[in-house]
Amino acid sequence: MSEFDAARDPLTAEGQPLDVEVTPAASEEAAGAGQPEPAVDDLTKLTGELEKVGTELGYAKAEIANIRRNSLARIDQAVASERASVVGKFLDVVDDLDRARAHGDLESGPLKALSDKLSGVFGGLGLVAFGDEGDAFDAELHEAVQMEGDGGNPVLAAVLRKGYRLGDRVLRTAMVTVTDGEPAPPESEQ
Repeated sequence: MSEFDAARDPLTAEGQPLDVEVTPAASEEAAGAGQPEPAVDDLTKLTGELEKVGTELGYAKAEIANIRRNSLARIDQAVASERASVVGKFLDVVDDLDRARAHGDLESGPLKALSDKLSGVFGGLGLVAFGDEGDAFDAELHEAVQMEGDGGNPVLAAVLRKGYRLGDRVLRTAMVTVTDGEPAPPESEQ
């Protein structure tokens, strides 16, 4: 070691090592003279705060997940509602095409192509027609404008206007006449 290095080294004085003994008692006095170690108290306090913040973070994450789920559900409902509204506005056009088909005007020609394309589009959207003669009467799906018989076993006698459903939503009830049909067989025979 050079003279310059020896002068800078605190453990040596004039090139000779200092003769200093460090005891555990001396290190405790230097740390705080008998006071409890602040590091343990701080660690306990910080651990408690960390657990509290972790719990709050879990609650915040759950709340965000709930908000997201509810928002997506509302968006899905709004989309379904608007889709039903738009498709519902075309039901009169579908009725006109059904009448033209029944009259024989859609057997060939440009109207047949238009009718087929519209039917394909509405079918792709999930539009389903219901209400056929002989079906059991259901007040949720059918609007009865005429009733014949005592109503013991009501069935559809004639369908004046088809009903339509888009998914689970009924867009329009079927306008029908109702008559008594054959009594339903007992459930044991079915």
